[in-house]
Amino acid sequence: MQAIWKGAVSFGLVHVPVKMYASTEDKDITLRMLHREYKEPIQYRRTCPKCEQEVPWSDIVKGYEYKEGHYVTFEQQELEDLVSETSREIRIIDFVDLSEIDPIYFQKTYYLSPEETGQHAYMLLVNALESTQKIGVAHVTIRQKSSLAAVRVIDGVLSLVTMFYAEEFRDRSQIPNLPDKEKVDRRELDMAKMLIEQLTANFEPEKYRDEYKARLRRAIEDKMEGKEVKPANDEKTANVLDLMDALQASLKQLKPFDETDKDSKPSNRRAASRTKRTGA
Repeated sequence: MQAIWKGAVSFGLVHVPVKMYASTEDKDITLRMLHREYKEPIQYRRTCPKCEQEVPWSDIVKGYEYKEGHYVTFEQQELEDLVSETSREIRIIDFVDLSEIDPIYFQKTYYLSPEETGQHAYMLLVNALESTQKIGVAHVTIRQKSSLAAVRVIDGVLSLVTMFYAEEFRDRSQIPNLPDKEKVDRRELDMAKMLIEQLTANFEPEKYRDEYKARLRRAIEDKMEGKEVKPANDEKTANVLDLMDALQASLKQLKPFDETDKDSKPSNRRAASRTKRTGA
């Protein structure tokens, strides 16, 4: 794997020299844009609308539009000079419980590996985080972009998860058509809770598949063999208009729980899955 960042994790006066690696890889199937008639890839050029000429990278600067049509510009070196010395540092500010952070804050996960000189400090931080069940909230700059981050242990490996700052979230008042708070029908609520219980299972990420990518791969193979591409065979859902009817119909599709124990909490797939694995 190619390291994409090199620096150190710091907390207090402790420095842990590390290298950063992407924890995921793009598995998407790439489709290029072609001219329908000639089947040639479409090209994109950097052109200036004023001189109508293609502009080389050496003549491009970055600018901020402070009012329409007016910019302040920055040379690349000016932007690099704004990056502080701590840009090569994952500086942990606080240690918190993971449960305190809403998943909406998380962006992308990276693995951190120790430099040879920092292996002892690396393992010390891994064990300390595991023992205290804490994660570190840190500041980090990756490719000139400052970000909030969480430093945590995943399967014995230090990882860094970039996070959004609170100011980056839109106010919920901007969301259209949000309903006013109203009392929910108790029977509908009980049915909804029962349906959730029936659909509850252990989270097993390996069982989830990108169905669209699989269909696209099959379609590519069919096209290469001159076969007709078959459309997705989605199951049609019944047009149930009444909410209670929809809840009841959903429950009927699932394995019914013991009718003699209606007042007790219905068994769920998590318990069934656990029993199946343990052989109990």
